[in-house]
Amino acid sequence: MVTDDPDDVTEQARDASPTTWELFRRFADDPPPVPPRPGDPPRTAEQRLAYHSRFVTVRTPAVVKTLLEVRTLMALGRHQQATARPSLIVTGPPTTGKTTTLLEVGRTCHLAEQARGGHGASQVPVAYLLVPPGATAKALALEFARYLGIPVSARMTQTQIAASVCHTYNTVGVRLVMIDEIHRLNPRTSTGAEAADFLKDLTERISATFVYAGIDVTTTALFTGTAGAQLAGRAGLIDCAPLPAVARTSRTGPGASATARGPGSSDDRSGGSEGPAGSQSNTRRGRNGSSADGADSRNSAGESRRGTVLIRPFRETVAAMENALDLQHHRSGSLVRLAPYLHERTAGRIGSLSRLLRRAAITAILDQSEKITRASLDAIALDHLAEEHYRPRPPIRRTSRTNAPGRRAT
Repeated sequence: MVTDDPDDVTEQARDASPTTWELFRRFADDPPPVPPRPGDPPRTAEQRLAYHSRFVTVRTPAVVKTLLEVRTLMALGRHQQATARPSLIVTGPPTTGKTTTLLEVGRTCHLAEQARGGHGASQVPVAYLLVPPGATAKALALEFARYLGIPVSARMTQTQIAASVCHTYNTVGVRLVMIDEIHRLNPRTSTGAEAADFLKDLTERISATFVYAGIDVTTTALFTGTAGAQLAGRAGLIDCAPLPAVARTSRTGPGASATARGPGSSDDRSGGSEGPAGSQSNTRRGRNGSSADGADSRNSAGESRRGTVLIRPFRETVAAMENALDLQHHRSGSLVRLAPYLHERTAGRIGSLSRLLRRAAITAILDQSEKITRASLDAIALDHLAEEHYRPRPPIRRTSRTNAPGRRAT
């Protein structure tokens, strides 16, 4: 069953995927990395290596939008009875921040429930699970049981496990169930259809909002068949696509800019408000009101006569990450000026961008250059997906065979 002793979790388990309540609580309660602040004493090289290894979580427009949507769905379904509550699916290509988005949503929900405290507060507000490869309905049931440490014997049937899971989840007050790797479900197979039906059954029996994440779910078999159609009919979709270099929007909103999550944010411990209003500005201003990339702040939004606004989500994400670096000789704004190169290098994928800048920062500390440059970035080999995008292999030119002497051409 659920335990409350944090010492049960070893230090080595801190970095594990938080697929049990103890691990998730440790993840959610662990203070986020603190960016360097003026007046702070300098950190040692080891401290800065550890800092860049973890690094800050940048709240991209997709993260902010998902947070707002989940909070809306939780309020919408809180007092709903008899039928399944509305759910949400976060989808997109690999390395676009889907799991990070899911975990940030879970952390915010956990901290908000913790801040409520008192009578009526949930003991276990959030559950986070991974769909195992080739998942069957019983395998999913066992994952749900494992998260809360529900005792399961080898003789128990799937129905018995499901009954125990639903009873325990409702008893401890789980309000948000997050299921990652949902693309592994294939309703076209008999086992996949049974697993999808099992999930549908849980959404009707557990008083919680379900949020899923998976790779390009609209192009997979997830929405096929009767079970898939039912899931598609109850779940909204948020596309966690690569960040565009430039985008147009009809208005400015909470997802218009990226912010680095840190202890200074108003929602850091309470999970109250999301977005730039609760975070420090990620754009450093000059004396004349110009931004780090030299653009005039009065025109940085790019507002047109028709009321549309030009935004640069990728550049703002780069600025947020650059402002969080802890390097002794790095020139502020140099990475923002390299935003077009970084976008081409990473294809706008937040996961690839984060790995590139973290590796460059760690390398800069180890080689004592203490700065990130175009040359140091070029020296880093990224994941295969990003490298194939940035350095596509030239097509193989097929040449006709040369006939060997004395051999007839065919």
